[in-house]
Amino acid sequence: MFHSVMNTISLWALPAVILLILTMGLAKKVPLYEVFTDGAKEGFKVSVNIIPYLVAIIVAISMLRASGIIDMAAEFFNPVLSYFNIPAEVTPIMIVRSLSGSAALGIFSDIANNLGPDNYATTLAAVMVGSSETTFYVLAVYFGAIGISKIRYALIVGLLADLIGIIAAVTVCNLMFA
Repeated sequence: MFHSVMNTISLWALPAVILLILTMGLAKKVPLYEVFTDGAKEGFKVSVNIIPYLVAIIVAISMLRASGIIDMAAEFFNPVLSYFNIPAEVTPIMIVRSLSGSAALGIFSDIANNLGPDNYATTLAAVMVGSSETTFYVLAVYFGAIGISKIRYALIVGLLADLIGIIAAVTVCNLMFA
């Protein structure tokens, strides 16, 4: 019963929001098409402005993966991480997640395909991906799009939040699944 209600809500939530926006715009006599096309033009300009930041992130991640630094870090930290019941297979996610969500999902897919869905490392990796943010991506794309260049405190807070997310993921998974 609960699942059918949630499925119905999820099916109708987005169309209801769109209909509400259109209704409110018509009621306030907003020129909807013109406003929509102006927003699309501005979105295109923002996309063009963030391309250099995206290229920089993609190149950095590709260099880290191709050079083997991520694998070397996993091997180096394995004795300490195993003490906290963190499998070595999860280390690359802990390193890459702050840089790129798609890279972290790619690594997660590899873990899930190689170890299976019921493996502890797969579960921990899934929780870590959901418990952290792509800090550098957010700083590069969103801050770059609006021209913020002084990111020191945002970077510190973002990385601290990522660390706390990883610690929380490990703690919860150790309590529930280990």
